[in-house]
Amino acid sequence: MISNQHNAGAGGCQAAVSRMAELDADLDHILPSSILAPFRAKLVVGFVSLVCFARSYDGDFVFDDSEAIVNNKDLQAETPLGDLWHHDFWGSRLSSNTSHKSYRPLTVLTFRINYYLSGGFHPVSFHVVNILLHGGISVLMVDVFSVLFGGLQYTSKGRRVHLAPRASLLAALLFAVHPVHTECVAGVVGRADLLCALFFLLSFLGYCKAFRETGNKEGSPSSTFWVLLSILLGAVAMLCKEQGITVLGLNAVFDILVIGKFNVLEIVQKVLHKDKSLENISMLRNGGLLFRVTLLTLGGAGMLYTRWKIMGTGPPAFTEVDNPASFADNVLVRAINYNYYYSLNAWLLLCPWWLCFDWSMGCIPLIKSVSDWRVIALAALWFCLIGLICQALYSEDGHKRRILTLGLGFLVIPFLPASNLFFRVGFVVAERVLYLPSMGYCVLLTFGFRVLSKHTKKKKLIAAVVLGILFINVLRCVVRSGQWRSEDQLFRSALSVCPLNAKVHYNIGKNLADKGNQTAAIRYYREAVRLNPKYVHAMNNLGNILKERNELQEAEELLSLAVQIQPDFAAAWMNLGIVQNSLKRFEAAEQSYRTAIKHRRKYPDCYYNLGRLYADLNRHVDALNAWRNATVLKPEHSLAWNNMIILLDNTGNLAQAEAVGREALELIPNDHSLMFSLANVLGKSQKYKESEALFLKAIKANPNAASYHGNLAVLYHRWGHLDMAKKHYEISLQLDPTAAGTKENYGLLRRKLEQMRKKDA
Repeated sequence: MISNQHNAGAGGCQAAVSRMAELDADLDHILPSSILAPFRAKLVVGFVSLVCFARSYDGDFVFDDSEAIVNNKDLQAETPLGDLWHHDFWGSRLSSNTSHKSYRPLTVLTFRINYYLSGGFHPVSFHVVNILLHGGISVLMVDVFSVLFGGLQYTSKGRRVHLAPRASLLAALLFAVHPVHTECVAGVVGRADLLCALFFLLSFLGYCKAFRETGNKEGSPSSTFWVLLSILLGAVAMLCKEQGITVLGLNAVFDILVIGKFNVLEIVQKVLHKDKSLENISMLRNGGLLFRVTLLTLGGAGMLYTRWKIMGTGPPAFTEVDNPASFADNVLVRAINYNYYYSLNAWLLLCPWWLCFDWSMGCIPLIKSVSDWRVIALAALWFCLIGLICQALYSEDGHKRRILTLGLGFLVIPFLPASNLFFRVGFVVAERVLYLPSMGYCVLLTFGFRVLSKHTKKKKLIAAVVLGILFINVLRCVVRSGQWRSEDQLFRSALSVCPLNAKVHYNIGKNLADKGNQTAAIRYYREAVRLNPKYVHAMNNLGNILKERNELQEAEELLSLAVQIQPDFAAAWMNLGIVQNSLKRFEAAEQSYRTAIKHRRKYPDCYYNLGRLYADLNRHVDALNAWRNATVLKPEHSLAWNNMIILLDNTGNLAQAEAVGREALELIPNDHSLMFSLANVLGKSQKYKESEALFLKAIKANPNAASYHGNLAVLYHRWGHLDMAKKHYEISLQLDPTAAGTKENYGLLRRKLEQMRKKDA
């Protein structure tokens, strides 16, 4: 017997039951009955999902992982846990004008736990968690799809019937092996989407529990508990990623369509015929449904208000290169391009072959006229959507109507935050935001296979197509997971997809520069600047390489152009100052350094370079002050400490140099360069024993430094330990045979030893 409160009449219910069974039976030639038991089905889905992405388990931290994890101080024990609630996803304060405003404290907390348990930034543990999360979500999808295809109908004992095992298993497999999920699973920062999806599904299933028991009355304490728990889980999903709040809208749609059995066709017909029974429509008189929807609305409003208050300074500021369509002056141009972006997202779901880590910076040129052939894509999208919507709203088959509406709901509603409809987003297309919407796509695709199977006699061909799609997607996931294992593979894989994307060329250039291949890096940086003449970060990095290669004139031109385009680009101002200093244009260099500090007050590296400029100009007091500022802002700034010690040593201020050296070593006790500098000062102060200990400690840390052995030899020479001096002079010359000072001192020592032997003779 079906639960009374969800029964719309015996005849209607029996017809619906028949259609559910028919839908599942139409797929019996695709999935064998031996794997339809719930446990076996979940085992199969979990195993397949792990196979797809297991290859990424030993990958590096790539792309955004560097900023969100490696450079994020919120992961380290020194940062109080409470700060996670005031910082954005990247570790910046939310109140800062430069904050990205992506508030995901629970995701960052899982990163921090990962960091603690693995004892540092070891990517394997981070990747394994992501792979297991996707496996768990895929398994959970079996239950979710079972509800979507089979409905919420219970026996008198409270057990669900019509689980639609074939449809739910096929949809879960399609979800588990979809290649568009690779970014979320193989990229560690994709955990935000995975955790959001996990709590999103738990919220939905929790909401379904409100209708489980036959004794539950609308608005009863048991029913209300599950609704409130669902809202709480939705809030948790939103604290993992902002997209999570959309589950409340989906719960409301599910309640209205499945529980309230709202029929648009029936309403339209009654309105057109001015039927007086319109006021007796069950949904309008259903107090329990209105109560639940009110709770969902209030919960959502509360979450949005809290989120807005936390953001502090308002929405984030994005640039035109992030999302060019949103900066178009013409409303029609904006609308056309937004719809074109939607069609590209739909294509990625349909044919996930061309995948790219980034779709910005010219990857997708703007459509500026309706004569652009790409308008066909958005026309095709809306043709399909309107067809599906008409079927979902006006079909006389209630079961078909419900599945199509829920499929469209799961496809569209989670995508709304990325649609540019409510606020500007910082990307053009992002594969990660399709993780949740792909659920709706899998529902629609499974239903489509069922329809094809029903209306064709070539059922084996349909089965072969379905299995072929699953197999090809598994292979694509394995290949794509491999590309996400290293930045070099990831960036190069994007060249064939987005050759016009300046950021792709920039990232390849940066990766090559980090590996020391400056010649190849220059080529890619130049191409990035050619594709985007306002790409200041590419200009800055190219200018840096040219500076190191002593091509100072072009470096100055590039850096000057960068600060002209973006006047508050502090790093470019500092690098421009370094180039101007090398060109002996000291006044211009000082002005550039000062401008950099103006735009970034806490800039220790700039203070360090300013100190070097003052040292070159023999403005010793100013140099010491600049370096002191650098060490105040960054106590572990070894170069600034070293330069202070050396300058004080060279100017004869040995006592002050010793004090600074001891202060530096207290802060950075294992820095061998500081040990070496302080050892030199102590040796000049005739504190030979302490100087020797520091030299030996520095040599232990860096045994192949010729200067360390050479200066220790000078100490022994001065101290009268001539045999030890000879030994370390010889080691120093073995390491660096060209050291003129060491050669000269070694020659003096040998003559002295020769004279001593003659005297003894």
